[in-house]
Amino acid sequence: MIINSTAPATAAPIANDDQPIKAAYFWPEIDPAHARAAMRLDGTVTAPRLRHALVEAVAGVNQELSGWRQIRTAAGASQLAEVAAEQIDGESVLMQRWRRAVYATAAAELAERYRSFDTTGAGRQRADDLDSTADDLRADARAAIRAILAVGRATVELI
Repeated sequence: MIINSTAPATAAPIANDDQPIKAAYFWPEIDPAHARAAMRLDGTVTAPRLRHALVEAVAGVNQELSGWRQIRTAAGASQLAEVAAEQIDGESVLMQRWRRAVYATAAAELAERYRSFDTTGAGRQRADDLDSTADDLRADARAAIRAILAVGRATVELI
């Protein structure tokens, strides 16, 4: 058995809702407190768990929009706010849709993680409701991403 005699590295400080999440080049920061309010989360979702869900959501949404971002940066935009778009309530609809995609993706993950483990009939119903909620949230995220990409919401095939 090997015993390491060096002290363990100090753990990173616990994140809280006051620290913004830097989303990466081009994309805006995410304010966890704003996300918590918009997603109507109560205190059962801890700040570190919310932050983890938001970081993962940002990464996923940014990955889906990476080709779109490359086109916009090639056209001269250095950040999402610089891309020409309609302004509603003082903000670009692209910014609003990107944030909606991130929040919905994070909320879907949290809904799945907070499923009830109760085996009673009421517990199963609650778990089914959370599954439906997670599916609806994923659909909201997809709709927001498709709106940014300016593609339709429906896929139609000729039979």
